[in-house]
Amino acid sequence: MTQQEPREGRLRPARRLTLTEDVYESIKTLVMDHILPPGERVNIDALARELDVSPTPVREALARLEADGLVRKRPLSGYTTTPLLSRAEFDDLFDVRQLLEGATAGRAATHASVEARQRISAEAAASIDVEAGDGYRRHAAFTALDATFHDLIAEASGSPLLRDTITRLHSHLHLHRLYFPVTGALDTNTEHQRIAAAIVAGDAAAATAAMRAHLSAARERHLPAFDRLPAPAAPRDPA
Repeated sequence: MTQQEPREGRLRPARRLTLTEDVYESIKTLVMDHILPPGERVNIDALARELDVSPTPVREALARLEADGLVRKRPLSGYTTTPLLSRAEFDDLFDVRQLLEGATAGRAATHASVEARQRISAEAAASIDVEAGDGYRRHAAFTALDATFHDLIAEASGSPLLRDTITRLHSHLHLHRLYFPVTGALDTNTEHQRIAAAIVAGDAAAATAAMRAHLSAARERHLPAFDRLPAPAAPRDPA
């Protein structure tokens, strides 16, 4: 089968899609479920036919997904899905997250408004659970709540640059959700609550330490998933 034709078994919406938001969510699910595999060229016309829309909302959705870090655009070659991280890249990602998000939590403890502290505390108290279902949809609730918690802290830090950088780092992690275990939700809840408590108390050192401890534990929970990752694809001719 060529790249010009839709692949059998891809998600098909139950109704005609007319809104960019619908197209964005559909394509995002294809990427997150690896139906559009990591590192593969995205054929806009094929996606438009499959989703029964014009190419315009597909292009708009891909621009959003590029901002999310889930696809990449290169001059003269169009969009490709972002490749999965290697084990070395994964370790590097968490090293960088510890540096940035540890500092961000400390800044939030110092700079956050009363309202921001309340929102962080409320988000940490929310139960992180895993929805029934398969693939990305099984992780969607967990991913959304986890991402919101970290984003609230980044926003409360008062640094737009830190917030944007952290958001893009998280996109690489989300691509691995299909393989990561979902049994650590309760541990994640507890860790989030410790971070929130330190931020609410205005204790920058404790907030930094709690965030770094959370990320160290999260790294360990995720490592066994690398045994289930597919073998890396052979390099493709850029032409």
